[in-house]
Amino acid sequence: MNNVSYLFLRRMRVPLVMVIILYTVSVFGLAIVPGVDDAGHPTEGMGLFHAFYVISYTATTIGFGELPHPYSGPQRLWMILSIYLTVAGWSYAVATVVGLLQEPAFQNAMRHGRYARRIRRLREPFYIVCGVGETGTLVCHGLDRLRTRFVVVDADATRVDQIKLEEFRADPPTVIADASQPANLIGAGLMSPHCRGVMALAVDDGTNRAIAVTARLLRPGLPVMARVGEAHTDHTMGAFGGDMVINPFERFSSHLALAVARPERYRLGQILTGFPGDDLPERHHPPRGHWIMCGYGRFGHGVREALTKAGNEVTVIDRLHYGEEGVDVEGTGTDSTSLKKAGIDHAVGIVAGNASDLKNLAIALVARDLKPDIFVVTRQNQISNSTLFEAFHDDQCMQPSRIVAREFLALITTPALDRFRWEIRGASEKWAAELAEALSYLNGGYTPELWGVTIDAEHAGAIVEAINDEHWVNIGHLLIDPYDHDKPANALVLMVVRGDGGAILPTTGYQLEIGDQLLIAGSPDAARRMQLVMNNLNVLHYVRTGREGGGGWIWHKGRALKRRWIRFRSRHGH
Repeated sequence: MNNVSYLFLRRMRVPLVMVIILYTVSVFGLAIVPGVDDAGHPTEGMGLFHAFYVISYTATTIGFGELPHPYSGPQRLWMILSIYLTVAGWSYAVATVVGLLQEPAFQNAMRHGRYARRIRRLREPFYIVCGVGETGTLVCHGLDRLRTRFVVVDADATRVDQIKLEEFRADPPTVIADASQPANLIGAGLMSPHCRGVMALAVDDGTNRAIAVTARLLRPGLPVMARVGEAHTDHTMGAFGGDMVINPFERFSSHLALAVARPERYRLGQILTGFPGDDLPERHHPPRGHWIMCGYGRFGHGVREALTKAGNEVTVIDRLHYGEEGVDVEGTGTDSTSLKKAGIDHAVGIVAGNASDLKNLAIALVARDLKPDIFVVTRQNQISNSTLFEAFHDDQCMQPSRIVAREFLALITTPALDRFRWEIRGASEKWAAELAEALSYLNGGYTPELWGVTIDAEHAGAIVEAINDEHWVNIGHLLIDPYDHDKPANALVLMVVRGDGGAILPTTGYQLEIGDQLLIAGSPDAARRMQLVMNNLNVLHYVRTGREGGGGWIWHKGRALKRRWIRFRSRHGH
């Protein structure tokens, strides 16, 4: 609001000074001009107070009349002059105000002021999303599904206007500003104690790098997630302190290689990082053998390297980079000639990986015409083209924006997920298929929700109290429906972290300890019911014993005080 006040006072300085001068002259003049009384005798001027009163209602065109007596000729002449002067003065001031309100700089300052007030009023955890292109929009919708607030910063007014049209549970604070500038990040709530992280999703890698540096310097320890597009930028970004840096092209390259080598583990990873409530990912089994790669940019380099490491032969088609090492055929892949030169007759798969969606679809159509059974992988750059890709029915579609959004949201909701995925990296295909099948039943055939819980007084008060009372609580108790003891909950404990160790897919008899960290998958309803089990002693007693428990809040508080008194006496030797 300091900028708003400064702009207002700077532009209104001349009009306000002029109005003050005109009113002052009018009041003093009327105060000293002689008048007449009711009998027609000359009188002295009406004085400052009465003159101020008369000018106030006359200059604003209210017009109460000639008070307290009919005016003399000189007074009426002065009133005529005062009316024209004061009306002209405040009319000029009003016109200046209207012009100021229409100025882009003033409007922007007003927006920043409203934005800053909304940020200051936020009293719940939120994330700062810098850049709301396709990836940023997906992240915002994911956060909204998780009922997590977020703040939007983008230098493009069109994108900010577009995000305002999206349907969210609560309208997010938005501002048109360059997030790479420290002042704009601070204005977005970077220093707020409720800020839980920053997501750098701008189009330019330099902007994302600047955001990561600013956030790390001003808020050490605050999670920073950044998207990069340049090859190997993720390694250099690590030096600036980014907690999670994703190159979508390199990430999909590794995904494709994993899908070829270990399709069941790849599908399991898709389920674990999917958006809760979305359709479960389809099973893909990319064949091994000879592949054709169309396009040799950043994406093409990563795909060729990944497929080659997986034991496949790769032929690259590209016109722009023809002559460089790694490019075998000159062309675009949209014509049958270049595809035949690349050996499509004996190829098992083709990747259409250009920056143009229409070109990728053209490549896929020509390839299917030449060889109907070839495995087709397409790169979809714009979500708005989803209808076209769905109509084509490719075997696998790469969406860079969705990859980044899913990875970021998975990190936010379940920080333990990265460790779980690392722990199961050597799992067999059979084990991965069985776990994926189990997960597919948890949420009515849709992607399940993942959440983490720490066994402490804040998040699992009832369990902590039961353990302190020397009542054992195991994993099986958490997996019982609190409304029907004979019915299992739609949930699965994926991992328990205990110190440096823990357990993957712990058995139902695995006993919990204070400080354990759990990674759980299940339906949203199961998550709410599990919270009830963890924080209500009566409900916990029911799932442990199958019997209804007694006692209210006062009774349980009394028991807690008694335990503290016993521990106090034991520590002091009584």
